[in-house]
Amino acid sequence: MATVRTAIHADIPAMEALIRRSGIALSEGFYTPEQARAVTDHVFGVDTQLVIDQTYFVVEDGGEMVACGGWSRRATLFGADRMKQEADPLLDPATEPARIRAFFVEPSAARRGYGKLLLAWCTTAAAAGGFTTLELAATLPGVPLYLACGFNEIQRLELDLPGPVRVPLVRMHKAIAVK
Repeated sequence: MATVRTAIHADIPAMEALIRRSGIALSEGFYTPEQARAVTDHVFGVDTQLVIDQTYFVVEDGGEMVACGGWSRRATLFGADRMKQEADPLLDPATEPARIRAFFVEPSAARRGYGKLLLAWCTTAAAAGGFTTLELAATLPGVPLYLACGFNEIQRLELDLPGPVRVPLVRMHKAIAVK
């Protein structure tokens, strides 16, 4: 049976390894190998601010980490620590959407409901924090999950990464009920 718990600093190495495996394997068929490597190397990873804020979670099944992800009350829309260049201000729940951040599933555990479980967990927590909307930047492999969970596409983006490689993302939005 799957359980969700708050990620702790000691989880970071295991989460980084899971993120790397997920970023490469689950991008197949959505991104070229060059795009998958570039986005995994330059964008994906743990945002330690979410761990500090206690808004990043781990899903375990049978004692094994099978997914990680979270939500944020901060302005950053996506990316690991290495993408941040300045302070990450807090959002106003009355006027701004909470962020859904850094969802990754172990490739061997994909499509077993762990992403939906994590999303439900994060949605409940964001609503408890007073947020009425959620926003995220989805990778192409994540778009089907988010559409199935009620998100709407609001914008197509392209990241320019070293290589030079361009990686498409989809900005998505969803209204939620405040708890």
